[in-house]
Amino acid sequence: MGLHGYLALAALTFCIGLFGVLTRRNAVAILLGIELMLNAVNINLVAFARFHGDLTGLVFTLFTISITVAEIALGLAIVILIFRIRRTVEADQLDLLKG
Repeated sequence: MGLHGYLALAALTFCIGLFGVLTRRNAVAILLGIELMLNAVNINLVAFARFHGDLTGLVFTLFTISITVAEIALGLAIVILIFRIRRTVEADQLDLLKG
């Protein structure tokens, strides 16, 4: 598989994630869409690293994965806390931070 195949896979994954973020109202589904979009970025980084024969893309990918894990853990903790308080995770009804 050449570089174009990996880029097409990353573009398709990014579009699926973007569709999920824009159309879902559930906060967990929105977080999953963001995760798909970040994985598309990781596919691009690995594909370009392999194409150029450089390890820099792989290092950035590992860094991005570690940041993504922390972000998802924090996001899920916030969603669970909001669910305990409001009994919903619908993004339209989350006005907890409004003054």
